[in-house]
Amino acid sequence: MKTPRFEYHAPRSVEEVLGLLAEHGDEAKVLAGGQSLVPLLAMRLARPTHLVDINNVEGLTGIAERNGVVAFGALTREREAEGSALVSRQLPVMAAALPHIGHISIRNRGTIGGSIAHADALAELPAVARITGAEMVLKSGTDERVVSAEDFFQGHFTTALGDEELLTEVRVPKGPAGAGWAFEEVARRRGDFALVGVAAMVALDGTGRVEEARLCLIGVADRPLRSSAAEAALVGAEPSTEAFVAAAEEAVRDLRPPSDIHGPGDYRRQLARVTVRRSLEAAASRAGKAS
Repeated sequence: MKTPRFEYHAPRSVEEVLGLLAEHGDEAKVLAGGQSLVPLLAMRLARPTHLVDINNVEGLTGIAERNGVVAFGALTREREAEGSALVSRQLPVMAAALPHIGHISIRNRGTIGGSIAHADALAELPAVARITGAEMVLKSGTDERVVSAEDFFQGHFTTALGDEELLTEVRVPKGPAGAGWAFEEVARRRGDFALVGVAAMVALDGTGRVEEARLCLIGVADRPLRSSAAEAALVGAEPSTEAFVAAAEEAVRDLRPPSDIHGPGDYRRQLARVTVRRSLEAAASRAGKAS
């Protein structure tokens, strides 16, 4: 399929990008990996009159550890992060989530910043951002601001990113020492969009009880959804099947997932119940084994 007509721009600096965004506003779209935007263009679901290709912009790639976070340049390819020893060691939930993103050919082109900025409610990296408390660095021609994942994701395909802003970096904090992490996903076929996905973290205290728990679900709402009630219910509990079943019930209590061609909302709700339990069990089994 052919895309709508647009004027193509290939800037080589962040300053050039910001100038183009300031000039064209909501008539411009930023092209990073193109794994989401290009299909939208082909299906006429996006019709920008200006396309700003940032692939030749210097300073937007790389993975670095600093001040307790792992920082990703927005253009860092998902496949690079997947193969990173630093990500595997310091961000196990991200390492577990990355292989679920499409197929290798998709991850070869797809970018960390592109997935975050696209904010698909079924995407894996927004869930990683929410459960880890990641921060997004947004630049405009006149300002730079840092926005938490909680505030960044506002709905399906909707974020706090302004028309004149560029996402330049994603900062993902390392978790509590000794915490166990897990990412579980259910899809019709490997590489398909998730029907339901769950990221989980369990940290234990000196007595072996749950000191902290985190849960984030995708596929059940219009954004990655933290389950604060289930998290709170686990604190102080023994990491047992009974506790995780109860937490799963708490996590789905108020869920009203959407129905679509893949199944009714009640089916997604049941998938969420089972996947939450499995994720918590997996995370708890790894707690105390991480450095």
